[in-house]
Amino acid sequence: MTTSLWSPSPERVARAEITRFAADVGHADASYEDLWRWSVENLDAFWGEIWRRYGVPGGFDTVLADDRMPGAVWFPDTAVNYAERLFAGKDDDALAIQQASEVRDLEAWTWGRLRAETAAIRAGLVALGVGPGDRVAAYLPNIAETIAAFAATASLGAIWSSAAPEFGEQAVIDRFAQIEPKVLLGVDGYRYGGKDFTRDAQSAHIAKGIGAELVRFGYLDGSGWPAGFLQADAPLTFDRVPFDHPLWILYSSGTTGLPKPIVHGQGGMLLEHLKKTYLHLDAQAGDRIFWFTTTGWMMWNFLMSVLLSDASIVLYDGNPAGEVLWDLAADAGVTTFGTSAAYLNACLKQGIEPGRGRDLSALTAVGSTGSPLSPEGFRWVYEHVGADTWLFSTSGGTDVCTAFVGGIPTLPVYEGELQGRCLGASVEAWNEAGEPVVGEVGELVITRPMPCMPVGFWGDEDGSRYRAAYFEMFPGIWRHGDWLEITERGTAVIHGRSDSTINRGGVRMGTAEIYSAVGTVEEVVDSLVVDVPREGDESWMPLFVVLREGAALDDELVARIKRAVREQCSPRHVPSEVLEIAEVPRTLSGKALEIPVKRILMGADPAATTSLDGMANPSSLDYFTALRASASRP
Repeated sequence: MTTSLWSPSPERVARAEITRFAADVGHADASYEDLWRWSVENLDAFWGEIWRRYGVPGGFDTVLADDRMPGAVWFPDTAVNYAERLFAGKDDDALAIQQASEVRDLEAWTWGRLRAETAAIRAGLVALGVGPGDRVAAYLPNIAETIAAFAATASLGAIWSSAAPEFGEQAVIDRFAQIEPKVLLGVDGYRYGGKDFTRDAQSAHIAKGIGAELVRFGYLDGSGWPAGFLQADAPLTFDRVPFDHPLWILYSSGTTGLPKPIVHGQGGMLLEHLKKTYLHLDAQAGDRIFWFTTTGWMMWNFLMSVLLSDASIVLYDGNPAGEVLWDLAADAGVTTFGTSAAYLNACLKQGIEPGRGRDLSALTAVGSTGSPLSPEGFRWVYEHVGADTWLFSTSGGTDVCTAFVGGIPTLPVYEGELQGRCLGASVEAWNEAGEPVVGEVGELVITRPMPCMPVGFWGDEDGSRYRAAYFEMFPGIWRHGDWLEITERGTAVIHGRSDSTINRGGVRMGTAEIYSAVGTVEEVVDSLVVDVPREGDESWMPLFVVLREGAALDDELVARIKRAVREQCSPRHVPSEVLEIAEVPRTLSGKALEIPVKRILMGADPAATTSLDGMANPSSLDYFTALRASASRP
């Protein structure tokens, strides 16, 4: 029986915005499941209420003119501007952003400062000829000036796209060259782990490679924007654009070919983020919300969107190792601490105790995303962060720049489970016959359109790449690529990516389940598993493990690892062998590169399996190349 770890107090339920929302739409006494079902069965009423309730400037006549997927038509004949709503009703003296980094001490920006900075950057972009539809690319860190640059871009109806400074030069060119930006906002460098990394040369090469004009931001040297770029006392105005006019371009991970440029619309992102921020994050006046991210991950866009509410946000740029983020949470008075499952599990393994020796009395919620959070990770939060903590694990994707399943502030938290399906997201788990299942693992599908679904892929004129990515398996239905289980109580469990699922003897299992089992072995810090087909023989399923310092992969430890998988997963998924590695290959956003490793072990050139510049640790692939070359390997 799954353990219940937390339930919201009656006071917390009464205070939650989702409680007031439910009452105002006639569902005061309904269960969350009933409210969710109403929201997906009445898309016009639900999304129209989001528009009206949260003050989107401008009016509308029609919500959903065409509900086909792909090709849904939302709010035709309307004009919006994301940045206009961002600044609407904000007091210039109110707190907007707190930021800290390895370069800067903790400092605060008011809404007045953010407004002035945005207006000055906007005028600078206009002077460079930027207008509606032009692309502005940013090679900038996670700092307040970057948020101002985004808001300035959006205010013009121009299109934003960002990459983190730790991205390699070619990885950035691979992304930005596809969208042909007019301007590149490039940084002089960044500091990570106490070491400075210069980026002046890289910024110049990237600008040349993509044919953009370079505007240098002096972060390391403290010089800021170049003289003459900012125009002080410039007015901040907003150009309204059609609902589906592009707001920003995000990118797929690039594990197969060039990263796909995913285009999201101004109106779709605005409505989705209003919904998520107010109803699922429960962001309210006085809240200070933090999420550890870089500008190369969709969570940066998501964190920035919290500014649509009356809450403020907290930024950090630098190495999160050790206890630095928990110190920041105490110093900044963070109320919601967002991070990755990998970070929480690392804290567990390292024996970190956030609540010891620092004041976290303001902290009431912890968010986790990026990969499934293990049951051990759930328990660690309640044991070492706080027993009365709302822990919400959330799952979605860059494809929609939001979550499909995740936090609901009025529901209990069960160990290893996501609280429920998000409002307006018609999420189901389907079996291979295209039938919805409950209590079983199936493909995560979306059966009705969401306004945050991409406008398309940049350069995909006939929409063929877009359709192939999401709509080929079940025509007219969005297939996301995750294994999902909807439980009888309405909670959700993500079982990993369906394209890296391991099927042995007809038993399918997500890699996340194997990692969860292996993670119970104390000596194991990290792991990666792949299933490599062998002609005429059973597939080879090696498990690669990173061990705690001082541990040795002897026969006894191998036996315990295999026993953990056998007992917690399936006898059919016991690894063929267990091999020690120095580190798991990961993208810059922290995703394990299962598919590229599998392809390398099948004989592919590493450079053909993934963008090496898009990796956090490209040299980690050398081990697998050498392993493949071994005569004893398949």
